[in-house]
Amino acid sequence: MPRSILEESRLHPAIRDKVSNLHADIVHNVQAAAASNRILVVGMAGNPHCRRARQALDAAGHAYQYLEFGSYFSQWRRRSALKMWTGWPTFPMVFARGVLIGGASDLQRLLDSGEFNRFLGEA
Repeated sequence: MPRSILEESRLHPAIRDKVSNLHADIVHNVQAAAASNRILVVGMAGNPHCRRARQALDAAGHAYQYLEFGSYFSQWRRRSALKMWTGWPTFPMVFARGVLIGGASDLQRLLDSGEFNRFLGEA
């Protein structure tokens, strides 16, 4: 089932450009990084779950790209654009082969089951 998103026809023409371009730079940055890196972790400073995801990848011997956008008190508006784009409510956002696989707990579950390596084509 596709996730709900407000149809463009339900946006007044006067605000469509603003909605389309609000913090588009951060979304484009993450899209490009997800496409060009086998594994991408998108996080924020001071978040223990972001640190946990990176530690899990390090322990499993997986190289990854890490993008950090602010902390709990900075850049939260820009990070909201990522949440709206992905539909994922928390950080980190972990991408593998350009696919959002979830956060730290989701990553750990996939690592533990061996599914992460199979998804990457390593098993």
